[in-house]
Amino acid sequence: MLTVKGVYKDGKVIIKEEIKTDKPLNVMVTFLEEVKAPGKKKLEINKFSFKIAKKLLESYKGSLSDAIIEERRSTV
Repeated sequence: MLTVKGVYKDGKVIIKEEIKTDKPLNVMVTFLEEVKAPGKKKLEINKFSFKIAKKLLESYKGSLSDAIIEERRSTV
């Protein structure tokens, strides 16, 4: 494992040191200063309606299950 310094600005991480590698590397970014994380939207169960959900999905031609699985995989 290697630790390097960098800066996060305008949605990009700028690494202050050159790293030579011939393959892609996985990285983890830790913010050293306090940062407010955006809140996650939560489903309000008292505002949920199966009728409304069904109507919204009338024109959806794909597999909702596959779309949900893909969305969850992309967040990992």
